Amino acid sequence: MKLKKVLALLSAAAMSATMLTACGKVESSESTTETAKNFKIGVVQIMEHSSLNTIRDAVVGRLAELGFKDGENCTIDCQQANGEPTTVSQILDQFKADEADIIVAITTPCAQIAAPYSAEIPVVFSAVTDPIAAGIVDSLESTGANITGTSDALEISKILDLALQTTPDLKTLGYLYNTGEDNSVSCLEKVKDYCKDKDIKLEIASATNTSEVQEAISTLADKCDAVFSPNDNTVAGAMGTVAEVMNKAKKPMYVGADSMVQDGGFATIGIQYDDLGIETANMVASILNGEKKASEIPVKVFNEDLSTFINRSTAEAIGFKIPDEIANGEKTVFFD
Repeated sequence: MKLKKVLALLSAAAMSATMLTACGKVESSESTTETAKNFKIGVVQIMEHSSLNTIRDAVVGRLAELGFKDGENCTIDCQQANGEPTTVSQILDQFKADEADIIVAITTPCAQIAAPYSAEIPVVFSAVTDPIAAGIVDSLESTGANITGTSDALEISKILDLALQTTPDLKTLGYLYNTGEDNSVSCLEKVKDYCKDKDIKLEIASATNTSEVQEAISTLADKCDAVFSPNDNTVAGAMGTVAEVMNKAKKPMYVGADSMVQDGGFATIGIQYDDLGIETANMVASILNGEKKASEIPVKVFNEDLSTFINRSTAEAIGFKIPDEIANGEKTVFFD
């Protein structure tokens, strides 16, 4: 009996040890999983304005939907550079020092500066009009590096067709941009071709920072029947000033982004910018989950399923009546 009792005690002790060991393994596994989920995501944009903030907020919101919740299982560090390229570099250096797992670069200037960092850290860009011309990728289908992203390539001809439709007496068109933004420079060439084809005189004015925008837009408002600006960050950052000048002149301001219409521009044809942010976040999640490398994800160009955006308050301010075929269109979106 004593022998049996001893064996029983030894057996029970062995079972207890096994259970404790098993429990230890589960706790260790959970800890490792939790650590693996704690990604560091760096987001940089060139400056604060509605278009870029829309993209940034959509990126963060979509990542949360996909399980990457800031402050819970990941850290999302959103920074803006006040329009200064040197500040972008400083922000990226800090992301690198913090051992970020991925970088999100919003706008062409940020993506250009972030591209070299892709040698060590995956980079996903957003709102880059022409990533090939900007020297960021080799091709849209295969980027050739540890970098990919989304493009807001403008349908220039469609926007200017809208301008002719709503401003049939358009004889002189103004073009407002920052010569330092490659996306705006590439758009200018397309605008030149369009104006030449339609026999429209083109007046060009530039502003290298938001403080110069008022003088540039005032000059164009005096000379032109309408003004167009692409998705230019400098102009977008001063849309309040631009809208005030153009409304006072009773002339339409056509722009490159829906948020620029929301901020006072008259009209555009394009995409909704939160779609850019959502798709950018999808790419980020795919990379962090180990499903694909950045180099394996084609650049997504948003040039289909476009909407017409009209600012109703601006239309009233400049005395424009929206044609019924536009006002009643299925893809027409109004801002007030």
